Amino acid sequence: MNQALTVYLVEDDAAVQLGCVQALQLADIAVKAFDSAEGLFPHLQAGLHGVVVTDMRLPGADGLRVIQEVSAIDPDLPVIMITGHGDVNLAVQAMRNGAYDFIPKPFSSEHLVEVVQRALEKRRLTLEVAQLRRVLSLHEGLEGQLVGNTAAIQRVRALVLDVADSPVDVLIRGETGTGKEVVARALHDHSRRSKAPYVALNCGGLPDTLLDSELFGHEPGAFTGAQKRRIGRIEHANGGTLFLDELESMPMGVQIKLLRVLQERSLERLGSNQTIPVDVRVVAATKDDLLARAQAGTFRADLVYRLNVVNIELPPLRERREDIPVLLEHFMLLASSRYGRPQPTVSAAQMLQLTQADWPGNVRELRNVADAMVLGVGPQWKTPLQDANTGTAPEAQASLSHSVDRFERSLIEEALKLHDGNVTLAAKYLQTPKTTLLDKLKKHGLGKSGGA
Repeated sequence: MNQALTVYLVEDDAAVQLGCVQALQLADIAVKAFDSAEGLFPHLQAGLHGVVVTDMRLPGADGLRVIQEVSAIDPDLPVIMITGHGDVNLAVQAMRNGAYDFIPKPFSSEHLVEVVQRALEKRRLTLEVAQLRRVLSLHEGLEGQLVGNTAAIQRVRALVLDVADSPVDVLIRGETGTGKEVVARALHDHSRRSKAPYVALNCGGLPDTLLDSELFGHEPGAFTGAQKRRIGRIEHANGGTLFLDELESMPMGVQIKLLRVLQERSLERLGSNQTIPVDVRVVAATKDDLLARAQAGTFRADLVYRLNVVNIELPPLRERREDIPVLLEHFMLLASSRYGRPQPTVSAAQMLQLTQADWPGNVRELRNVADAMVLGVGPQWKTPLQDANTGTAPEAQASLSHSVDRFERSLIEEALKLHDGNVTLAAKYLQTPKTTLLDKLKKHGLGKSGGA
């Protein structure tokens, strides 16, 4: 959080109040002091940038009343209770009612500052997550579908916006799990066809004998078992978008019929001679090089050229590692909402492990890991809050952005060391433009030498 957090202190004993204020200020912690709970209440609000420290016994409303008021306004706002020798039972009740911690009198300045700093860090993380959730809730547009900040994913978003409202057919190419259907859905959602059907079909998920019927439909008696008319996927998508996944597995005979539909924008159901006009946009996806397949004679070249008017290449996750933290956070938020579970904190060691992984399953695999972390299951993520190296919970978790910056710096330092400080060679090694690397050197305060 960029905004500094403040301690809201409620203490009616002037000497104790002064001592607490001085101790917190010496620790560079902003503080606002009140003589009564009634003085605090007007300042309470949801999302308050700070924590509350209150004495148990106060004139008027007491500490337990403060907890009740805070819980009603913002249950995540930490409240630290200051208690006397005879208030053990009240302290226990306060903890049950939601107090973050309690400090028994007499207490040292160091103990006060230590407890407050822990509460402030907890509050800081809570506010960061709340802010991210607000951002995600606003991302109803393309950035909420195609998540990431790298140049590669920005190019994909720009291309999607450029062609979304065009009737042109699109071919999407990328490895398994890179998000081909997400792009297809984005093309549909951001076009004037968005109110019409979006119909998806996996060409590799059906036997050849059924694919014909699924795509083009059939009339009664068209083949054995065809007892009634069936509307095919192409006809059902009329006015909207047809997404054909794993296009490389489509049989040659079906390819010929699809090519005719694309050229004439009409079809005939199996067993019928009636021509049915269709207004459908076709978005096809493949993990293979279809031109290479065409040269090998295993795919129709004319269909490739017909679909390849607009080609969208999706990078594998290993080529956009800088997007892993934001993707992980996005997927964990979705999983937390879906499963009704709290979002776990990601340690620096875990983030290092995640950003260094190969990710053969790409974004889909990362999403599965995020689900496992939220659920607390899976061989690697049984205890998501544990440190990945030691298996024990670290005393303090680094914020997500800090962990990413630290990891990025370590990668750059290693690359420079491997290439004797040569920035040009280090940029090639990191597969990033030299200008980008120079900006990051400046950001992390790293000097450069040994190369232009």
